[in-house]
Amino acid sequence: MKIEVPIISAFVDGDSGGNPAGVVLHAERFSSAEKQKIAAAVGLSETAFVSPSDSADIKLEFFTPTQQIAHCGHATIATFSFLRQKGLLANDRSSKETIDGLRTVNMEGEAAYMEQKGPRFEPLDENDLQTALLSLGITAEDLIEGAEPMLVNTGNSFVMLGIRDSETIKSLEPDFSLIEKLSEALDLIGLYVFSLDGVGAGRDAGARMFAPRYGILEESATGMAAGPLACYLREQLGMQRQEFTIEQGRLMATPSPSVINVRLTIGSDDRIENLFAGGRGTIRDVVEVEITHHLT
Repeated sequence: MKIEVPIISAFVDGDSGGNPAGVVLHAERFSSAEKQKIAAAVGLSETAFVSPSDSADIKLEFFTPTQQIAHCGHATIATFSFLRQKGLLANDRSSKETIDGLRTVNMEGEAAYMEQKGPRFEPLDENDLQTALLSLGITAEDLIEGAEPMLVNTGNSFVMLGIRDSETIKSLEPDFSLIEKLSEALDLIGLYVFSLDGVGAGRDAGARMFAPRYGILEESATGMAAGPLACYLREQLGMQRQEFTIEQGRLMATPSPSVINVRLTIGSDDRIENLFAGGRGTIRDVVEVEITHHLT
């Protein structure tokens, strides 16, 4: 059996760039093993599978080419933007069921904003810090002064590394085996490397993301990492704002500029209660995938 999988670029900057994700509708037809095979055949960093839900508007499952993942920002944005464009999403306040619980998704036109949890921060010990620096081929001298590298989790864990010079980020040649080793040890999705300089007007930081543990050497937009970065900028670097705009993809070897907007919900104790990371998706292509196993 052949199925058609729309490819949606999420977090587009204007009408270009973005991070592509596959979106498979009526995914209740497929077993988990078949979903994994479809994601591997699509070959993108993540493919989203949409099924009916008894507790939310839709059930969303995310598969990288190698394994299932609890959450995926750009595939969420891709899915909800696609559903809105196809006339399959009537309400501006929507929701998704994931393997890690329910999340709210708010729509603004064709743009989608997905909920993430309040942040959890965890400093790196000296050995893990040295492994992270070595994996990127940099030293502590390359880091932003006062920006302690740190694990941040708003649903998925990433290590945030602030680098003083965007040209240093652009020229990185990562050791992916070391990044994978560190990611396994700390249960990370990957490393999110950012700079505060060299970004476009109105943008707060520019980033690159490396996640070889999940079969992703690099991707051009990571909503589940931009959310933690916005929390880090506020609570660790003292940027006392509630909305941040993160660039990603522009510093890749093959650029695909993306932009991720993050809105923080601040409680009465001035701490971040939760956040919404969002952007817009655009249909880029449709690929055909052959399914040879028996469908459920």
